[in-house]
Amino acid sequence: MPTYTAPTRDARFIINEVLDLASYNNLPGFESATPDMIDTVVNEAGKFCSEVLAPLNQVGDKEGCTRHDDGSVTTPTGFKDAFEQYRESGWGTISQPEEFGGQGMPHVLGMLIEEFVGTANQAFAMYPGLTGGAVAAILAKGSDEQKEKYLHKMIANEWLGTMNLTEPHCGTDLGMIRTKAVPQADGSFAITGTKIFISAGEHDLTENIIHLVLAKTPGAPDSSKGISLFIVPKFLVNDDGSLGDRNSLQCGSIEEKMGIHGNSTCVMNYDGATGWMVGEENKGLAAMFIMMNAARLGVGIQGYAQAEVAYQNAVAYALDRRQGRALTGPAEPEAQADPIFVHADVRRMLMDAKAYTEGMRALALWGALQVDLTHKGATDEDKKKADQIISLLTPVIKGYGTDKGFDVAVNMQQVFGGHGYIQEWGMEQYVRDSRIAMIYEGTNGVQAMDLCGRKLAQNGGAAIQTFFATVDAEIAEAKKVEAIAPFAEKLEKALGEQKAATMWFMQNAMQNPDHLGAGAHHYMHIMGIVSLGLMWLRMATVAQAKLDGGAEDKAFYEAKLATARYYGDRFLPDAGALRRKLEAGADTMMALGEEAFQTAA
Repeated sequence: MPTYTAPTRDARFIINEVLDLASYNNLPGFESATPDMIDTVVNEAGKFCSEVLAPLNQVGDKEGCTRHDDGSVTTPTGFKDAFEQYRESGWGTISQPEEFGGQGMPHVLGMLIEEFVGTANQAFAMYPGLTGGAVAAILAKGSDEQKEKYLHKMIANEWLGTMNLTEPHCGTDLGMIRTKAVPQADGSFAITGTKIFISAGEHDLTENIIHLVLAKTPGAPDSSKGISLFIVPKFLVNDDGSLGDRNSLQCGSIEEKMGIHGNSTCVMNYDGATGWMVGEENKGLAAMFIMMNAARLGVGIQGYAQAEVAYQNAVAYALDRRQGRALTGPAEPEAQADPIFVHADVRRMLMDAKAYTEGMRALALWGALQVDLTHKGATDEDKKKADQIISLLTPVIKGYGTDKGFDVAVNMQQVFGGHGYIQEWGMEQYVRDSRIAMIYEGTNGVQAMDLCGRKLAQNGGAAIQTFFATVDAEIAEAKKVEAIAPFAEKLEKALGEQKAATMWFMQNAMQNPDHLGAGAHHYMHIMGIVSLGLMWLRMATVAQAKLDGGAEDKAFYEAKLATARYYGDRFLPDAGALRRKLEAGADTMMALGEEAFQTAA
């Protein structure tokens, strides 16, 4: 049976030493995030996820969810009890506003807990996970009455929330939605339509579920400019906060999926259900993007979360499984064979996983810090810079993070050989579960086009120039440190490849937009490589300073330096190959007619 140990030491290193969260204690919400408090939260969250949630991961995969004749859904054995512990411990309230019952701590800590929960049990994590996006939308666009009515119990996880966007005929192109919202005399709306792929659409974990539903009012433009957002609760909520009548909505079925079986991914049918508009009519797209951006960061975390748990189990297997001899001579002559850990090809896969997961964790948490600083930065300039960085990084964290996370999960399955293909070892579940992260909350092709088609040019390219200036400045400082300079020079070369790719788009995409589409995926990966390179530069710089200062945990910091060097040798050079692919343009990609793709009899 696979196991999971929360990487609390690495998390504390990133938060306390690399991000130095204590240095922001002059900002609202950061004053209570002392190193001691952070250590307590990280360690206790890690213990809960490792001991309570991880053992239920295979249970949820094998049992799945059960839909009953009345449309109700039962979650897998143990999920309800585990959720009660999650709720009572307040893990979902860490970074939520105190005004509505949250703890008001930095978003960084909330994101880290999301990682631990998702790594231990991704299907379970999806129940409370989307509630955060729903809460964010209501906070930003909801009326005072709506905030008071729903947020206290949603933040306390007494009620959970969902996002209802996709319909059978449309996913990315939401302007095509057909769900209707008809105004009623009392100011509410009657919602009618069908939504699909609704994570946690129905379950038995909470007494109420607050659905946020996209729909169109009569006469609305038949495009994305005609979308409105509505709160549609499973049970209507009375003025005193008690639950009223059951609303006219139901789970029609549970999708039969490749993975995440423990989560009830529902077809939701709305039959004149009562809903209330959030924000302005025909302005639902803006509210939706608030939900989507929060969810996209969460999905990026899922990418490296599944890679992390797959990596942990692959390391354990590689140290135990014996096959063949080391090419340099028997590592353990007294044994019949050496552990497969000694083989360079196995070590390649494990080192790739280590370099990716640790780098991606640092990037995601730095991104979470930017979310905090966007709202709480000391100056308007700090807020503006943070907003530019996280706007640019969100599609990279989601797209590159989940592409590589899936690759790592597959490679960790490969470490197991034939046993990786067998259910009892758990590796094939990590592969299946990680696959969805490349698809939902906007496919990774959509993420790449968002990055290249919108974010690069936004505000005259201000965000990408801020990113380039940040990386350039840190490279310049690192080159002054003899031990770090070689890595800094390799990162500088990779950054040069990204700058050249950016310039190529500027010179060629206007005359042929297909050039942008053909190269967007490659550009997203180049930026992912450079972004993780920046994280490894920071981690190596801190590690070297700690070793120079005589740190006690010498092995930990030496491992950081060794992994940084590996990243510099094995990841950063890929930026050049990807740039050359990007500069090949769209001509050969788009040259063939439709008939050439059809298989002849």
